[in-house]
Amino acid sequence: MATAYEICYILRPTLEEGDVETRVTQFAEQVTKNGGSVGNVERMGKRRLAYEIDDLREGYYVVMNFASDAANAKELERQMKLSEDVLRSMVIRTDA
Repeated sequence: MATAYEICYILRPTLEEGDVETRVTQFAEQVTKNGGSVGNVERMGKRRLAYEIDDLREGYYVVMNFASDAANAKELERQMKLSEDVLRSMVIRTDA
């Protein structure tokens, strides 16, 4: 049974626009190849961070809505933690 999730993640501001698009597509494909479905992907652009992360003051914000099982959501979260381009990420369940 698919559960609705929302993930917000912050990419390094030093990435080129093409690299940002590649990462966004890569994370969306991660969900779909494991049986989930991606809804809205909102690219919010570069924004100032509330506090410095790894000596960076800005980050590229992306919010993605998707539906999948819990194992797929955990795997996506794990992949984001392994990626050096992701500064922070947070997954929340939206269908509670």
